[in-house]
Amino acid sequence: MVYFPWSEYWYFYLIFSGFILALLALDLGVFHRTAHEVSIKESARWTVVWISLSLIFNYLFYIYGQDKFGASEPGLPKQLALEYLTGFVIEKTLAIDNIFIFAVVFSYFGIPRIYQHRVLFWGILGALLFRGGFIALGSVLMQYKAAVIFFGGLLILTGLKMFFAGTETQNLENNFLVKQMRKVFRIHPEIEGQKFFVRKNGLLFVTPLFLSLVFIELTDIIFAIDSVPAIFSITKEPLIVFTSNIFAILGLRSLYFMLAHVMDQFAYIKYGLAAVLVFVGAKMVHLNELFGGHFPVTWSLLIIASLIGSSILFSILHAKRKT
Repeated sequence: MVYFPWSEYWYFYLIFSGFILALLALDLGVFHRTAHEVSIKESARWTVVWISLSLIFNYLFYIYGQDKFGASEPGLPKQLALEYLTGFVIEKTLAIDNIFIFAVVFSYFGIPRIYQHRVLFWGILGALLFRGGFIALGSVLMQYKAAVIFFGGLLILTGLKMFFAGTETQNLENNFLVKQMRKVFRIHPEIEGQKFFVRKNGLLFVTPLFLSLVFIELTDIIFAIDSVPAIFSITKEPLIVFTSNIFAILGLRSLYFMLAHVMDQFAYIKYGLAAVLVFVGAKMVHLNELFGGHFPVTWSLLIIASLIGSSILFSILHAKRKT
């Protein structure tokens, strides 16, 4: 049973999307109108803002649930609020992998820090649109048990692959996507300010900023194949999947700038992410069935937090030992 069907809550999606677009317009048009290098202090402040907005929304969502379902199903509002919070934590956790990709891409294409925010802004905007499509498709596919098992198995395989891949730095020189982009686009080798396109001798060229943006968009689509089904393992409500996903992605830029200076200290974070993917995949394939169709949300939240927290702790201890 879906408590927030599209036919009854379509207006909410429109209002919510308009609100998010307004926030993004305020971000780029006011706070980052002039290109500048984002400091750790500024990125930390924005990280707090985005997480606070997400938690405020969760509280308002809980209040609405109390008003809507509190009398008929007293425990449902708390359950739905926990599903949102767990979905947000899962997406935020899996987004850490995107952050490492950002660092590799910007390093490979030689994007100065002063222009990285602009690339990530349009990258995040594109990701929001693509995620909406994936969630709409997922809400249909996840009604079929075969699809649930397929995506669960895919998450397990992805987690195992990530685990055995270790922590080696990625090299984009021989990457398939990079090779294809070089075949498709006429590339201008130099950075031309904030421009994605430049015209030289009557010909239109793309700059390294545009190439980095395309690569980030394509890799996010690949990551969405993992992250969207992962949240559907927690809840069957597309509205919860959509809102938790969007709020988690919104804070991705500020989180990247905050962690960029200390990223080399998180040597074991990959293993924590891999363990989360395996756990979520196992939920979809078998664990949910063991618990009457729904693995306890509080257990999921604690397990995911423990896996990521442990990997961060081991990373910090490893960095101190090396020092």
